[in-house]
Amino acid sequence: MKIICKIILIYLVSINVVAREVGETEITTEDGIEVFQNEKFYLLKKNVNIQSDSFNLVADNVKINFDENLYDITKLEAEGNVKFNSKEFGLNGNGNILIFEVKIERLKIQGKESKLITNDVQMFSDGFIEVNNLTGDFFIKGLNSKLINENILIKARAIDGTFTNDDNKKEISFLNVYDENISYIKNIDTEMYANKINFKKDTSIIELIDNVTIIRNDEKISGDYGSLDTSSNSYKIKSKNNSKVKVIIQNNEQ
Repeated sequence: MKIICKIILIYLVSINVVAREVGETEITTEDGIEVFQNEKFYLLKKNVNIQSDSFNLVADNVKINFDENLYDITKLEAEGNVKFNSKEFGLNGNGNILIFEVKIERLKIQGKESKLITNDVQMFSDGFIEVNNLTGDFFIKGLNSKLINENILIKARAIDGTFTNDDNKKEISFLNVYDENISYIKNIDTEMYANKINFKKDTSIIELIDNVTIIRNDEKISGDYGSLDTSSNSYKIKSKNNSKVKVIIQNNEQ
């Protein structure tokens, strides 16, 4: 039997479907609710669906920590076919495990084919994705990790950085990218490869370290170290340990 309850009346169970009112959180679950009042958490089991003013959550099982009372939710831990959507926080995600610390707006999603979408950024990974919506800090780690926004595509084993809001859009102000095989970044007209790639908005410099390749138009330049100035749209490549910089220029004239 499917159970439907109002979280403000968590001990009362009804089998009648009623419309959720503003300010209420409605929970449906097939195997009921266990409340641990002293420990301040409760468990929701099997095919859980939570609808609230702040967010909607669907998962196989959910643990909810609370503070003063049962509807004062501080932390959500969901597992199994998790789907999360919040217009208030501007977050939409899927994964196998989700941890959401409500008051500090920190969300972590993990598992194969994890996905987290904000208003301006898409993040994917087979490992985990973590975003702090208040500070702008983010971390993506694992196979098939990827970040996409309006002007940039990043692929690497580990991607971490910070978002800032610029004209109501999320812009990357700080970025560290690493992959022991190769990291990849593509902006509007340039492709960049390196083991490690760093970016600081205040300097406008993208720094590339080890196994560096920059491709722009008909030019392909490889070396050990590179930098690209996003403000002047200029770049340079260096070599070390007596290795050489390699330049390939294609002639596409017919």
